[in-house]
Amino acid sequence: MTTVGLLYPGHHAEDDYPRIETLLTGVNVPIVHTGTGEDARRVDALLESGSAGRLAAGMEQLRLSGAESVVWASTSGSFLYGWEGAQEQIRALAVSAGLPASSTSFGFVHALRDVGAARVAVAATYPEDVTDLFAGFLKAAGVEVVASRAGGVATAAEAAAWGPERVLELVRAADRPGAEAVLVPDTALHTVGCLPELEAAVGKPVLTANQVTVWEGLRLAERRGAWSADLGTLFARKE
Repeated sequence: MTTVGLLYPGHHAEDDYPRIETLLTGVNVPIVHTGTGEDARRVDALLESGSAGRLAAGMEQLRLSGAESVVWASTSGSFLYGWEGAQEQIRALAVSAGLPASSTSFGFVHALRDVGAARVAVAATYPEDVTDLFAGFLKAAGVEVVASRAGGVATAAEAAAWGPERVLELVRAADRPGAEAVLVPDTALHTVGCLPELEAAVGKPVLTANQVTVWEGLRLAERRGAWSADLGTLFARKE
């Protein structure tokens, strides 16, 4: 059994993670919920959600879970710190946890390398200014963003209420022929149940926040061979 510990902000789409557990043999994903403060997709509120104090608060519980790695399961709560700030965030997390650590934002970067995609389209629920900052983070990682679409969602609760049809609509609207993958960066959005449909609609890998978060934790734990046909290209069996 491989155990990937997650620090997850609030209570929105965390039920995606038990669903991933059922699709992957020998994978355990305990979740420790962190406080979020104000539920608002403003830069100041999102930065507060990823503050050092909030992340450190749940660390003892995470260590007791037997986790072999820890991932801060928030995209906006990491990339908004910028490339260097997000690196410092996970360094502090690793020291506090005594475990290999990362965040969803870096999970996207590593997952893109795994699927061999260097040019992407971004399908974000966020307001436009936050979406642009995610694109900037990707560019700092050497990823070319050929297009982006901002959903304009004001709160995580609103994103969590989206059904598969709205997610599919956003992904289709963001996609461009020059994109080698489509990224959906919001851990408050339910996506795990519709990954095959999303990829079929655009004919390319679709990487979503909750999917990428678990994959990143498994990468850190050096777990190889965790695959499922229901979790998209990222979790496809590598021959």
